[in-house]
Amino acid sequence: MQPVSILLNIFWILLGGAWMAFGWIIAAAVMAVTIIGLPWARAAFNIAVYTLLPFGSRAVRRDEVTGEPDIGTGPLGVIGNLIWLVLAGWWLALGHLVTAVILAVTIIGIPFAWAHVKLAGIALWPIGKVIVPA
Repeated sequence: MQPVSILLNIFWILLGGAWMAFGWIIAAAVMAVTIIGLPWARAAFNIAVYTLLPFGSRAVRRDEVTGEPDIGTGPLGVIGNLIWLVLAGWWLALGHLVTAVILAVTIIGIPFAWAHVKLAGIALWPIGKVIVPA
């Protein structure tokens, strides 16, 4: 990881990244309690790590990385994402958007606000995403 990414990630953790990562971990834990929620728990945990340290990484569709469609990027992935959206995606996205608005009030917080807006989009549709180095 580049020194600039390390510095940005430290500021990120202090300016809302830690509490949103905690929200993702709560969502992963709630989903993991039920056996049927394990696919969502795995995706939520992966995004929680990304939410904690977003600079120096990016989220992309898994089929763009592998070059092959899979269950998470096909029709079952769409159904999974719709279920996720109803159960947990909307409140995680709302948390990211509220944090983004609070950070956007300050000039220094604008880059972090933009990162929260991107994470809000991921919060709505996380199944089929993979985190790769930027």
